[in-house]
Amino acid sequence: MGKRLIAGSRPARSKPAKWTLALLFAAAASQAGARECAPAMKDGWVRLPPAAMPMMAGFGRIANPCPAPVVIVSASSPAFGEVSLHETRIVDGVNRMRGIEQLRIVPDGDATFKPGGMHLMLMRPHAPLKEGSKVVVIFKLQDGREILSELVVRKAAP
Repeated sequence: MGKRLIAGSRPARSKPAKWTLALLFAAAASQAGARECAPAMKDGWVRLPPAAMPMMAGFGRIANPCPAPVVIVSASSPAFGEVSLHETRIVDGVNRMRGIEQLRIVPDGDATFKPGGMHLMLMRPHAPLKEGSKVVVIFKLQDGREILSELVVRKAAP
């Protein structure tokens, strides 16, 4: 014999169904929170070359304060024809530079771009840069989000 329903009432849900719904809501809230949390570049700067050059380097630190890792898959800038992530390593006593296809930053971690190490390779500037001016760099994340960063143009420290 089936359960009788009173007008305006709903059948009671089983406990497994209630737990499943609760877990789905918790997962959705967690994903929404992770999508709201975003890494950011700190102390970003572009090294001003001594003369007009077709390439420059960018530095700074990208901090990931989020509870989940993030993966940077590319970078771009309206000020340059091409932007890529690179690192310099000494191989057999020789400085070698190579592109980085993806940069994973762990939760509550950071990635440091510095001279002689990981850096942004900024190719073909659209206009001459001046000390003190600012350059926008956009980092694209694997999940489709973008990080908008502003780097200050300055001379290299002596």
